[in-house]
Amino acid sequence: MSGAGGRGCGSPVPQRAPWSLVAATAAFCLVSATSVWTAGAEPMSREEKQKLGNQVLEMFDHAYGNYMEHAYPADELMPLTCRGRVRGQEPSRGDVDDALGKFSLTLIDSLDTLVVLNKTKEFEDAVRKVLKDVNLDNDVVVSVFETNIRVLGGLLGGHSLAIMLKEKGEYMQWYNDELLQMAKQLGYKLLPAFNTTSGLPYPRINLKFGIRKPEARTGTETDTCTACAGTLILEFAALSRFTGATIFEEYARKALDFLWEKRQRSSNLVGVTINIHTGDWVRKDSGVGAGIDSYYEYLLKAYVLLGDDSFLERFNTHYDAIMRYISQPPLLLDVHIHKPMLNARTWMDALLAFFPGLQVLKGDIRPAIETHEMLYQVIKKHNFLPEAFTTDFRVHWAQHPLRPEFAESTYFLYKATGDPYYLEVGKTLIENLNKYARVPCGFAAMKDVRTGSHEDRMDSFFLAEMFKYLYLLFADKEDIIFDIEDYIFTTEAHLLPLWLSTTNQSIAKKNTTSEYTELDDSNFDWTCPNTQILFPNDPLYAQSIREPLKNVVDKSCPRGIIRVREESFRSGAKPPLRARDFMATNPEHLEILKKMGVSLIHLKDGRVQLVQHAIQAASSIDAEDGLRFMQEMIELSSQQQKEQQLPPRAVQIVSHPFFGRVVLTAGPAQFGLDLSKHKETRGFVASSKPYNGCSELTNPEAVMGKIALIQRGQCMFAEKARNIQNAGAIGGIVIDDNEGSSSDTAPLFQMAGDGKDTDDIKIPMLFLFSKEGSIILDAVREYEEVEVLLSDKAKDRDPEMENEEQSSPENDSQNQSAEQVSSSSQEVDSVDQESSEENSLNSYPESLSPADMDNAASISASEQTSNPTENHETTNLNGECTDLDNQLQEQSETEEDSNPNVSWGKKVQPIDSILADWNEDIEAFEMMEKDEL
Repeated sequence: MSGAGGRGCGSPVPQRAPWSLVAATAAFCLVSATSVWTAGAEPMSREEKQKLGNQVLEMFDHAYGNYMEHAYPADELMPLTCRGRVRGQEPSRGDVDDALGKFSLTLIDSLDTLVVLNKTKEFEDAVRKVLKDVNLDNDVVVSVFETNIRVLGGLLGGHSLAIMLKEKGEYMQWYNDELLQMAKQLGYKLLPAFNTTSGLPYPRINLKFGIRKPEARTGTETDTCTACAGTLILEFAALSRFTGATIFEEYARKALDFLWEKRQRSSNLVGVTINIHTGDWVRKDSGVGAGIDSYYEYLLKAYVLLGDDSFLERFNTHYDAIMRYISQPPLLLDVHIHKPMLNARTWMDALLAFFPGLQVLKGDIRPAIETHEMLYQVIKKHNFLPEAFTTDFRVHWAQHPLRPEFAESTYFLYKATGDPYYLEVGKTLIENLNKYARVPCGFAAMKDVRTGSHEDRMDSFFLAEMFKYLYLLFADKEDIIFDIEDYIFTTEAHLLPLWLSTTNQSIAKKNTTSEYTELDDSNFDWTCPNTQILFPNDPLYAQSIREPLKNVVDKSCPRGIIRVREESFRSGAKPPLRARDFMATNPEHLEILKKMGVSLIHLKDGRVQLVQHAIQAASSIDAEDGLRFMQEMIELSSQQQKEQQLPPRAVQIVSHPFFGRVVLTAGPAQFGLDLSKHKETRGFVASSKPYNGCSELTNPEAVMGKIALIQRGQCMFAEKARNIQNAGAIGGIVIDDNEGSSSDTAPLFQMAGDGKDTDDIKIPMLFLFSKEGSIILDAVREYEEVEVLLSDKAKDRDPEMENEEQSSPENDSQNQSAEQVSSSSQEVDSVDQESSEENSLNSYPESLSPADMDNAASISASEQTSNPTENHETTNLNGECTDLDNQLQEQSETEEDSNPNVSWGKKVQPIDSILADWNEDIEAFEMMEKDEL
C-alpha cells in the first residue's frame, strides 16, 4: 500500500493543480484527521507505544538475524529446520517457488525495512553484501511479477534510501548508485517477457536465457493473472525516472492500457486471468483479492507517483464498479464480470485484506472500517487470517503464510483516524505472532490455523512488509530518521520518492481513458477529501461503525451477506427454487427444474445427475434462475462433504526445550477417545516393543502411563490400540512406515477400525506421517524424556517454563540442539487447488462428481434432502436472524423506489442474450471448484 502522510490539506486542490501540489495533498492528506479521534477514545501512552515499537524491533532482529545466520545467501529461511531454502535443493512447491531466483531474495526484500527501523549500520552492511554476493544472471525460471515487486522493488527502495542517507552526510558516503545499476540490469532481463502482440508480459522468464530459447524452459504459457500484468508501473516507471531510460515505463504503460481496454464494458470489471496473446478473459470472475488486487492498487498509486490523470480516472471507474457489485458490507465477494449481480463464490481470500487500506487512500472511510473490523473478528477467532474463509466465517483454506495485508490496512486506518483502537489491533497482531508463529529460528508460517501446526516457511515479504507496518503503527515522527510522507509504498512496501513525479518526464501523458468510455467526472476526487465529511463531529464515529460487527463471526448474521436482486421477487411470482429446498421426489420441484431447463438423470450407481441447457428454459429469466440453482447445488454438495470430514488433530511437543513451539499435524482415529469432545491427553512418549504393536507388548513397564509410539503396518490400527492399552498406555501415536511421507504431500486420513466393536478402546490414537514422526523420534534420541500433548488444536505455551529456560545458561547448547531436532520437519506445498484439501480427511467418498455435460452436477442420493443450515445466503447462524425473507422483500422494494438506476429483474433479457453468454457461464462455474490463490 501507499505511504500515508500529508501536508497542506487546509484548502482544496484545484481540479488540474500542478502535480507537485497534487502529490503532496490529494492522496496523502488523510493523516491530518488524526486529531479528530483522540478526544473520544482512550489514547495509548507514549511509553506503551515505545514498548511495542521496541518489541517489533526485537522480533525483526529475531527473524532477520536467523536468516543471516542460518540461510544467507539462500533466498529464504526455513525456520523449523534452521537452514536456507535453495531452489532445486528442496522438493518443489510449484508456483510458490517461482519467487526464488538464487539472488538472496530475503536480504534484498529487507533493505529499506532496515532503514525504516533505524538500523542504518545494518543497512550499509546489507548493501555491501548485495553488491558483493548477489548474481542476477542465474539459469533459473522466475515469476516476472514476484521478481518485479520483490527484487526490482527492493533494489529501488534500497537505492532511494541509500541516496537519502548519503545526503544526510553520515552513512553511505561511498555509495555511487550501485543498487540502481543492479536494478537497471534486472529491468533489462525482464523486458523480453513483454514480447507479445498484446504487450502483456509472459508470467515467467529465465534470468539467463530469457524467453522461448530451448535453454529458457519457458515462453509457452498463454495466460497470466491481471495483477501479474498490472503491477509493474510503479517499479518500471521509477526505474525509468531514476535512469532516464524510458523503455521500462513505456512497456509497463502499454500493459496497463491493454488491460483497461479489455475490461468488461458494461460492468467495468476485469477478470482474474487473461490470455496474453488474444486478450480473451480465461477466468471471468472478478474481485479485489488474489489475482487482481494490486492492479487496482497500482492505478491509484500510478496517479500519485506519475501525475497522469488517466490512471485516477480508470481507478475511479473500477472503484465505482467494485462498490456497486463486489462490496456487500462488510464482505467483498467475487462476481462474474458479464453478470455482476451473480456471485461467483461464497468465500473470500486473505489477500483482500489490503483493500481497506486502499479505501483509506481513496477517502472512502466507512466501508474501510467495516471490512477491516470483519477481518479482525475472523482473526480473533482463528488467531490469524486463514488463506480463505466462507461468508459465515468458517475456514475454507486453513494456511496462513504470515501475510502482512491486514497489518497494512490497520496502519492506514490508524493514520487516517488517529483512533487508538487500531493500536490495540496492532498489539494483538504482535502477541499472536510471538505466541503462535515464533520458533527458535525465526517465525514459521501456519500450516493450519485451526490446529496451530507450522510450515517450514518464512517468506521474504514477512520482513519486507509486516515489521515495517507494525513499527510505523507505533512510531512517532521523531522515531523515524527521515520523513516517511515523502515516499510512496509499493505493493511490497518498498519506498519510492515522490519527487520522481517531476523527474525525467519524457513519457507523453496521453489520456486514453476517455476514448473508451464516457466518464462521470463528479465521481472523481480531484481535491483533498474534506475531513469533516470523512469524520463527522462525533469522536465515536468509527466505534459506531464497528460496534454492530463485534459479534459478526460468532453470534449474528451479517446484513451484507445477501445481495438483494429484484428478479428474485418478481411481482406476484414465487421466489426461485433454492438448492437447499430441492427434493428429487417432489413433483412440483421437478416441474420447476424443467421450466429452468434443468434435467434430472438417474445414474446406474444410484446417484442423480442434474444437467442444465439454457435453450430448454421457458424464458431468459428462468434460464438465469436455473444457472443460479446449479451454482447453489454445487456449493451445497461441496459444503456437505466438507462438514462430514473431521478436522486434523495436533501433536505438540511441550517438554524442554520445545515448550509447545513444535506442533505436528496428525490424523485422528474412528475409535478411541475423541479429542474434540474430551480434554487433551498429556504424557511422556515411549516406543513399544515390538515396535509394530501387533502383539502383546514385551515392555509394558516402559509404556505404563505414557503415550506409546507404534509403527504402522502388519496389523489393524485397532489391534495396535488394544495392545498398548492393555500395557497401560494412556494414548498412542502411530508413525507411518513409508519413509519420507509427509502431511505436506499426502492427505491425512482417519485410522479405521477392524470391522468389530471398538467401544473397548478408551485411549486416544493419532497418526503421524514419517516426516512428522521422525521429529518426535529424533527428540527422544536427543533428550530421552519427551512430553507431548495430544489435542484437537495446539494449546498456548507455558510462559513460566520458557522464562526459566531463557534465564538458565545451561540451556543455551540444548536450545541449539532443539533447533537441529526439527531437521526433518515440514515442507510447504504451493497454495493451489489441492492445498485447500490438504488437511482434510479421506474417510468419505466424493459427494459431487465432475460435470461431464454442460454445467452438470452429480449429487449422491443421500444429499437430495434439504438442509436449510447449509445455505450461506439465508443461514440462521444462531437463531437470531428471523423473518429474513420478509426483510429481503422490504429491502428490495425500498431499493426499487430509491434507486432509479437499478434495473435487474425489471428488464427481461432476450433469450439470444442468455445464449450468447452461456459458454462463459459454464466456464465460470467450472472454475469455481478450481480457484487458487
